[in-house]
Amino acid sequence: MGLTGIEIFKLLPKTNCGDCGVPTCLAFAMNLAAGKAELDACPHVSEAAKEKLAADSAPPVRPLTVGTGEYAVKVGGETVLFRHEKTFVNPPGLATLVTTTEDAASVDGKMARFKACQFERVGLNLRPEMFAVKDATGNAGAFTALAKRIADGTGAALILISDKVDVLKAAAAELKDKKPLLYAATADTAEALGAVAKETGCPLAVKGDGTLDSVIAVTEKLAAMGLKDIVIDTGTRDLKKAFEEQIQIRRAAVKNRFRPLGYPTIIFANEMADDLLNEAIVAATFVAKYAAFIVMSDVKPEVHFPLLLERLNIYTDPQRPMTAEQGIYPINNPDENSPVLVTCNFSLTYFIVSGEIESSRVPSWLLVQDTEGLSVMTAWAAGKFNGESVGTFVRKCGIMDKVKHKSIVIPGYAAAISGELEEEIPGWNVVVGPREASHISKFLKEFKPQ
Repeated sequence: MGLTGIEIFKLLPKTNCGDCGVPTCLAFAMNLAAGKAELDACPHVSEAAKEKLAADSAPPVRPLTVGTGEYAVKVGGETVLFRHEKTFVNPPGLATLVTTTEDAASVDGKMARFKACQFERVGLNLRPEMFAVKDATGNAGAFTALAKRIADGTGAALILISDKVDVLKAAAAELKDKKPLLYAATADTAEALGAVAKETGCPLAVKGDGTLDSVIAVTEKLAAMGLKDIVIDTGTRDLKKAFEEQIQIRRAAVKNRFRPLGYPTIIFANEMADDLLNEAIVAATFVAKYAAFIVMSDVKPEVHFPLLLERLNIYTDPQRPMTAEQGIYPINNPDENSPVLVTCNFSLTYFIVSGEIESSRVPSWLLVQDTEGLSVMTAWAAGKFNGESVGTFVRKCGIMDKVKHKSIVIPGYAAAISGELEEEIPGWNVVVGPREASHISKFLKEFKPQ
């Protein structure tokens, strides 16, 4: 069993220098105990403390980052088997495969679709982040040029795939500043590729022969060389067996603290299905259990959008509802005469209401009040969406400076707050809107603010 935060704190220097990235030694100790930090982040810890803490302070699944900039993908760092226990923290990177034998038009098309595959939801930009570049000819120059072209043209994080050590070495030397994932070391190439990874500072994937024992042998060898940033591919391409292995790997890391399997994993959905839709089914399986990187043969919005939503939902803290940011949302280019509506910041409510307003084509102002992610009825019952709170929000949000009229529409399910709200914003006409969002469009087309 790992040490508690207080037990770890007693072994730290207690200088509160902040060099570890958090302001106090106690906060750092708590992060160590939770598996959210590594002891190496503290430059002042004694050798005696390092020896005592090493086995207990590292996260069960080692965190690592592939890529740089806005498309960098951080994975690992997970501390639980099931998201309801705590939460999953680092979502998997979605990669699109290109090979050195593809023609320029095919590569250009994938790059264009990659850049276009972006969706806004709950104030977040959902998108794939990676390209997997595969050497199919053994030509190091062509491989490096293709990888560089994709990185420069998209900013995407890279997975560099080749079974030739010299090809990977040349590409890694050229692209090490972009911190690509090198794929893959086997029992035969572990020493050579381990040396490449150490020299370039790039993370390295290992590939087994379809058994966990083969993976363990390679990860132990690389760890003995001083490598820490490792990614696991068992080599299995059967869906059922790969699914079982993912669970075995996570359980061994989290429950048993078995270091040789305490690394993120990669899944090649493109090698486990015969078309993109079936690849999406495979990918969806391993978004939930427990891949850190998922490679697919192409990127298309209609295929990736459901995967991006699944990933968002799986990697959202189940104990904290998804919320929209409090504020004023102009919809359909409203002006000073446009209606004003108010609702809660529960994300589902926001998206439904804003969608209905948008489809009505009536320019409107939507006020979204912070109700801690609760729906209208729940927030009203909890006292978080009442006349006083809504009135305070309306007075302070700035909407009174944006419109000439004095009418505000409240949700039909919150009709009970209308009287109190009129007292909170004197002179305003509080209108009770529809109870169902599907009726908003008809309501707005007939409503005239006063």
